[in-house]
This record gives sequence, C-alpha cells and structure tokens, in this order.
Amino acid sequence: MNGPEHYVRAEQLLREVRDGHQEGTDVEAIIAAAQVHAALAQAAASALSSPDRGAGSADVRSDRRAWERAAGVQPDPLDEIA
Repeated sequence: MNGPEHYVRAEQLLREVRDGHQEGTDVEAIIAAAQVHAALAQAAASALSSPDRGAGSADVRSDRRAWERAAGVQPDPLDEIA
C-alpha cells in the first residue's frame, strides 16, 4: 500500500464509522486503524517532500499526482508541461 492509498483508507474507515456502517464491530479499533493509516500516509508525504528525492524526476511527479487525486485536489496543468 502506498501513501495515497493509506490516506484514502483512513478516510474510508472514518466515513464508515461516521455513517454507521460498522454496527456490531469495535468502533475504537476501527478508529485506531484509521489513525495508523493516516500516520503512514503522513510518513509517505513527508518522505516525498525530502529534497533528496530530486524534485523534477518522473517518479516524484507521479507520486504528487497520486496525492492530488487522493486528496481531491485539482492538479496544476503547468505540471504536465514540465
């Protein structure tokens, strides 16, 4: 699972708890799992912001687009030109 996938999974788990789709389950355990996914997503996002990664590389641009999709952010069209 990559960083954006952890982010999306954390949101899914919290949404399911909020919407009551977790009846008969341990809501505290589900919230704890969401927190773990959020922490892993944060770690991945922090790693991507490292200057050692080479800001112009194709891998970094691909990761940034994945984060934008996961967070529901419209990508900057100028990034596609670079």
